Amino acid sequence: MHRHHGFVASGFNNVLELFNTFLREDPQYSAQLAVYRDGVPVVELSGGPDMAPDTLTGAYSCSKGVAAMVIALLVQDGLLDLDRTVAHYWPEFGVHGKERLLVREALSHQAGLMGIEGGFGLDEFTTPAAAARLARAVPTWQPGRQFGYHALTIGIIMEELCRRTAGETLQEIYEGRIRSPYGIDFFLGLPEEQEYRYRDVLYAAGPVEPWLDPLSLEGLNSNAPVSTIMELPNIRPVRASGMSAAGGVGAASGLARLYAAATTGIQGGEPFLTAATVEQMSQEQVWGLDRSSGLDNAFAVVFMKPHPSRNFGSHRAFGHEGANAALGFADPAYGLGFGYIPRRQEDGRTPGRAHRLAAEVRRSAADLS
Repeated sequence: MHRHHGFVASGFNNVLELFNTFLREDPQYSAQLAVYRDGVPVVELSGGPDMAPDTLTGAYSCSKGVAAMVIALLVQDGLLDLDRTVAHYWPEFGVHGKERLLVREALSHQAGLMGIEGGFGLDEFTTPAAAARLARAVPTWQPGRQFGYHALTIGIIMEELCRRTAGETLQEIYEGRIRSPYGIDFFLGLPEEQEYRYRDVLYAAGPVEPWLDPLSLEGLNSNAPVSTIMELPNIRPVRASGMSAAGGVGAASGLARLYAAATTGIQGGEPFLTAATVEQMSQEQVWGLDRSSGLDNAFAVVFMKPHPSRNFGSHRAFGHEGANAALGFADPAYGLGFGYIPRRQEDGRTPGRAHRLAAEVRRSAADLS
């Protein structure tokens, strides 16, 4: 059994016991867990092969939750109105029925733009060229009438809205207003000097997958056959560009600190989002069968919301999971900022390890209240 590193505060010993159970049961288990409560670190654990407290690795779609903090700042600043149309800020977008699509609808996976035929090049995702191609696209369904997870294209939409409203890239705003000032160990664009800390995400090769039709909804959503989603953060140019849909890399402590800094403030400081902004961004927009997967799903503005199949927090919680079962969220009901990143891909279906750990964290926080 690999030993854990780190600490838990008084009252969170059950979280440590569960983490150690995972280490004991699986010699390949390798992960980081971090929790803030009311702005103070109460859990910081790491363990398993080649996983230190300061290791950086891929967190996939947890990146969307990180990027959504930038969108929240634009809303808070009055630069972006969720009830304006996307075309108000981005006129070229307003074609093929997309002219009536609201920002809140586009950012809750209702645009019908899960991809484009032929896909995007990996060097294209964070560029205005990708946004221009997406703006010209005909949506798969009437925008605003249903929802389906836009695994990669929602990042293109977020990034173009930043360019159009703030005149900066999403990555520049994140670095200048969030990551650097608040000491967040999570990057949307990993600098070369931090590369020595990065460890590839490991994932099972498994049996040969059946052919994926690149023109199916699943093929459009995964950008097939141009890229393999599971490889994304392991590709240096992708993590260097910091594509906001899936290219972020960091430590679990960075995710927990981000969500705490946004909602409770950290160690006595004020949160960078107001309560009104948190309420706007975290209010559920859609719930039901996801057109992309055929499974139930729930979204606020970009952020995932808890629901019976992904019961990671209270009804007030908001955050995002990653394809390797990483998870970052805030739960204002308990004053929590939570981050979990495994080195090896896990089965993210309930009850996944991240959800089990989150439940123990909430139980501890409730007992201490």
